[in-house]
Amino acid sequence: MKNIATYTFYLLITVFLWACKKDEYRGGVVGDYIGLFDVRNIYKDQDVVLSKDNMFGATKIAGVVVSDHSGNNLPKGLLMLEDARRLSTVRGISVAIGDAAASYVPGDSVEIYVEGSTLTRVDGILQITNITNDAVQKVASGRPIPVTWLYLNKALAKPDDYESSLSVIVKANLFPLAQPGDVLSGDKVADDTYGRITIHTDPKAQFANNEAPFYSNYVGILLNSISNGERVPHFRLRTASDVRKKNPIIKGAAAIITGFMSDVVAGAESDANYEYIQFMATKDIDFTVTPFSVVTTNNAGTSTPIGFPANNWATGGVRTYKMNITTGKAKKGTFFYVGGIKKLINGINSTDISSANWVKAMSYGSAGDGFGSGTTNLLANSGNAFGMALFEGTNVTAASVPIDVVFVGTGGTINGDNKGYPIGDNDYYDSKHPFYDNDQPFYRSGTNTFAFAYQTADLGIFNRLVGEYSSSLNRWTKVRQQQLDTLTKTSPLSVLETNTTKLKD
Repeated sequence: MKNIATYTFYLLITVFLWACKKDEYRGGVVGDYIGLFDVRNIYKDQDVVLSKDNMFGATKIAGVVVSDHSGNNLPKGLLMLEDARRLSTVRGISVAIGDAAASYVPGDSVEIYVEGSTLTRVDGILQITNITNDAVQKVASGRPIPVTWLYLNKALAKPDDYESSLSVIVKANLFPLAQPGDVLSGDKVADDTYGRITIHTDPKAQFANNEAPFYSNYVGILLNSISNGERVPHFRLRTASDVRKKNPIIKGAAAIITGFMSDVVAGAESDANYEYIQFMATKDIDFTVTPFSVVTTNNAGTSTPIGFPANNWATGGVRTYKMNITTGKAKKGTFFYVGGIKKLINGINSTDISSANWVKAMSYGSAGDGFGSGTTNLLANSGNAFGMALFEGTNVTAASVPIDVVFVGTGGTINGDNKGYPIGDNDYYDSKHPFYDNDQPFYRSGTNTFAFAYQTADLGIFNRLVGEYSSSLNRWTKVRQQQLDTLTKTSPLSVLETNTTKLKD
């Protein structure tokens, strides 16, 4: 019994010590390898020698090479690689191995013994130094490389998350706009409508004198540099093929969605006939000559017909509701409204806004114009996805594609079996993948996953969609951001029409 008690005591002590040690484990190690996510986190703004202790028992890193020195536009001597070993999150690192870095090409899979090397920041770039090419072992070629879509607002906020990995800036203009004869050499500013970043091209790069495109995707590597003592991110192309020119000719939208009231403040009545959508005309419109239609969709779990929308936007029932716009006018740059017949800003006993340009006000408790059952909620409040789409003309069919569309929320039976809600090309949605160019026609297909946030019901929030649209370029130059304005019963009409989307020529 004494031996059993002694054994039990030591077993409990061992379990306790193991549990304490377990709390210190940070993950990211498989055998001798540590993920680049964890390597980058070791650095705390001062040089550190990499060891088994600070690498949690590891001695090596492994990844796929993304650098390509054949274009003479990357910092010499740096081998850049990425992995997603930790949390399936892509991270990159630069390894200073001298001239040998140029002998590796994108897609090479390498393992690097880094114990005893130094993790430091040189000229703004986090890199592993005090290492030679002897520590690098190439184990494969032609490996696939994940390419991260670089939303510039996110990249500029957290550049270290993207540094030294392969990224693509999608659907970007240069700022100022590229002119005939402009070349890539030097510093050019790319604008993807989310933000702006400098693209640096060394005058000695092989493609320095190539055309600076008007509209393009840019593949390359985000790096940091030092300016006035501060780290500043910039972007570098590797070779001429990293410039993927896109067609600058885009069919514009005659009007755009700039706001909506989806749920008035709680009161004695329901939302019936109080909800509305705000639009801005991007050119002069006479709706008696060129009619339009607005379709909304409700995807609550009990909305019928259930399942995937059998006839897309024209499904009808409780799923989609259509309102035709056949009267009235809207001047370029002005607002117009579509919604319920009450024409009040925030439900019962609130400000009368009938003086606004209402081009369509109808009792949506009755059947829609052509399809859609009567509803108390033009814009659903189930928490599942609801959308609003603007169409040219009044004949909306399964094949119809809106000229502008926005969605709120993501839930519900949205798309499948080649059915869904077709999207138009705007600030958030693309009918073809913006990089790979394959078809993605519906909301929630491919990259078309963006949705504005659903707000708690009955608060009287006007959802202001604030961006910038160019009528000359026929596209958004700043994406719409959702700004919430909690209205009162006495809020004036002017509150809906200030500090909103800007229309530029």
